[in-house]
Amino acid sequence: MKAIRVHEFGGPEVLRLEEVPAPRPGAGQVLVRMHAIGVNPVETYIRSGTYARLPELPYTPGNDGAGVIEQVGSDVNEFKAADRVYTAGSISGTYAEFVLCKTEQVHRLPANVSFAQGAAMGTPYATAYRGLFQRADARPGETVLVHGASGGVGTAAVQLARARGLRVFGTAGSDEGRKLAREQGAHEVFDHRAPDHFEHVMKATGGRGVDVIVEL
Repeated sequence: MKAIRVHEFGGPEVLRLEEVPAPRPGAGQVLVRMHAIGVNPVETYIRSGTYARLPELPYTPGNDGAGVIEQVGSDVNEFKAADRVYTAGSISGTYAEFVLCKTEQVHRLPANVSFAQGAAMGTPYATAYRGLFQRADARPGETVLVHGASGGVGTAAVQLARARGLRVFGTAGSDEGRKLAREQGAHEVFDHRAPDHFEHVMKATGGRGVDVIVEL
């Protein structure tokens, strides 16, 4: 199979397309044929060698992706071949045609969600969920400001906060970004390039301010 391999830490030039053997699933594992992969900023930090935890070289980058189950290992009953799934973590790295995962790293992908959308779910949505609900303990009825609401994690934060019943403010630095934040559910949207945008946020809350800020 084809896979992106990294033999030394550095810039994008260290990413090499190589032919490698396809992994075989063991007990409690599945093999996924990738249709789309997610690329996250943290993967560039790892590739450059500046992240706190680094893999042994050589390695295949990536945790997020979406595709179909190609093969299941022994003791796997919750998935079968041809199931549509997305990954949130992997054993072998997702920048490859086939990816080895533990069953807990794989989740069903609904028929109305594309592979490209599924590949963008793992890291961004887990990050947004942890920030909003596990760290900030955001509650229904509170007001949250997503400062940078047009990126992957920002979009996820807007959607999750709106679904949980919060009043959602979002910021973005372009007309396109502000339109996206509004489409994803933000009640109020502000231009964070404007020097007085915090004044507009305060005005929108009647001078009270927001309960939670997600800074991105």
